[in-house]
Amino acid sequence: QVQLVESGGGLVQAGGSLRLSCAASGRTFSRSAMGWFRQAPGKEREFVAVISTSGDSTYYADSVKGRFTISRDNAKNTVYLQMNSLKPEDTAVYYCAGAYLKGVVTTSRHYDYWGQGTQVTVSS
Repeated sequence: QVQLVESGGGLVQAGGSLRLSCAASGRTFSRSAMGWFRQAPGKEREFVAVISTSGDSTYYADSVKGRFTISRDNAKNTVYLQMNSLKPEDTAVYYCAGAYLKGVVTTSRHYDYWGQGTQVTVSS
């Protein structure tokens, strides 16, 4: 059973930066594409970014492209989301998720395991 634990969320002013981390237990991490999703109050969960198993391929939602960067360290079983130039509309609970033996996928139904989420709040 794979467990994912997110960290790094918090309160930041607009224009600031945060770095989220997601640590995975288990042996499937290096064979899983890893994604970040977010859910704002009253809204559906939405895709943010995904990285392939090797880290060679990434894909971003248009709303975060150029501001967020996803990366991974397979030796540490950890995936990161560097968030720069944060906006109030980025406020949400951020979830990391793993898609076992899959490529770069953007829909939540393709993901096999999820973390509990970490709150990111951006003040104006």
